[in-house]
Amino acid sequence: MAKGRESGMPDRDHWGTFFNPTCIVSRLDCAGSFDVVEFGCGYGLFTVPAAKAVTGTVYSLDIEPEMVAATAELVARSGALNVRVEQRDFLADGCGRPDASAGYAMLFNILHVEDPVALLREVYRALAPRGRAGVIHWKHDPSTPRGPSLSIRPTLEQCRAWAETSGFHFVRAEDLCCCSWHWGMVLERPAEWPHRFGSSRSTASADNAEGKHTH
Repeated sequence: MAKGRESGMPDRDHWGTFFNPTCIVSRLDCAGSFDVVEFGCGYGLFTVPAAKAVTGTVYSLDIEPEMVAATAELVARSGALNVRVEQRDFLADGCGRPDASAGYAMLFNILHVEDPVALLREVYRALAPRGRAGVIHWKHDPSTPRGPSLSIRPTLEQCRAWAETSGFHFVRAEDLCCCSWHWGMVLERPAEWPHRFGSSRSTASADNAEGKHTH
């Protein structure tokens, strides 16, 4: 994941029991001809389903070297050829992708970081107009088997407010019937470019992608 508050991970087999990754990726609109940026790949449970669902490249990022190694191993075993796994502190340094270059971003169990708006603005910067972001997080419920402390665990409503502050359009909340401990949400970067947050983390100009259509 990213080095944030309460970012420890359980063992891989236990972690995998909490999700149906293929279902989640599908229900949150990750399918098409575009590149994907995965913010915090963890063990790579969502990486391979995303790679199978798109024809572009999946850029999977994590600050922890053991998570990067685990994801790279899983990708190699799957035979997927369209994944690039990178050790990167995207909270401090951005995702490293050019402005307006991706069609989709994965924000799965990550928005409990200390500055979620800064992260969402970086996602906004990297997405092309009409690019989408899928968000999941643990439900704000003490009975969940894992998840950050409730004091820092965001609700869907909080995440929506942060996203709209960052320039995103709210598309919909998604009932993840395949993953009962989590809620889901889809966001979209609008086509009219109402916000610009600078491009110090990128070498490309967003103006060059003004006509891109991703969804």
